[in-house]
Amino acid sequence: MALSSPRRTPLSDQVIAQLRAQITSGEWPVGSRIPTEAALVEQLGVARNTVREAVRALAHNGLLDIRQGSGTYVLATSELAGVMHRRFADADQAQVAELRAALETSAAGLAAARRTERDLGLLDAALDRREAAWRSGDAEDFVQADAAFHHAVVAAAHNDVLLAVYSDLGEVTREHLRNDVGPELIAERYIGHDTIRDAIRDGDAQRASVEAGRAIGACATAEA
Repeated sequence: MALSSPRRTPLSDQVIAQLRAQITSGEWPVGSRIPTEAALVEQLGVARNTVREAVRALAHNGLLDIRQGSGTYVLATSELAGVMHRRFADADQAQVAELRAALETSAAGLAAARRTERDLGLLDAALDRREAAWRSGDAEDFVQADAAFHHAVVAAAHNDVLLAVYSDLGEVTREHLRNDVGPELIAERYIGHDTIRDAIRDGDAQRASVEAGRAIGACATAEA
């Protein structure tokens, strides 16, 4: 087969790669609003149409959500995460709870056996953020903080495959949390997660798994 001359990568593809890197690296976290089109034009030094094309491409792939009059928000950290979000947007929430239980109880048990001091520090920070978000009274901030804590637990399991699968299901689990928490934060429904953190710190795998399982759907149970 004859070789062809290498072609220069289109400018729009270069911009897409740069924006994707901001998302996958966590520089632009899920749920955050990305810089305005004008700001991106200035930062990247490219034409407005090039930026617009790149943003639309990432929105088409499920990474960004363009909201008229509000801005553009990070929806997922990878194309697969975007696909998973669309695929399970109308999933039975009881089944999502079962999926979370399968993944998060296993992860908590593994985390208890494998966690490092750095992991414990990240869990402490995530727990502090979660409690601060609850005190703020903002339901969406709490959902994001709660999701971040559970993600930290899974990360502490030190299983790259498990973490990748859980991360790609990120928006699916956050939507389950939104349904669980509801539109308003009610004091009687608050469920602390310090018991999960403590079991992981103590290296008690069985207790960590049990506590992680109890936390899933606990807000809805408390309301009932």
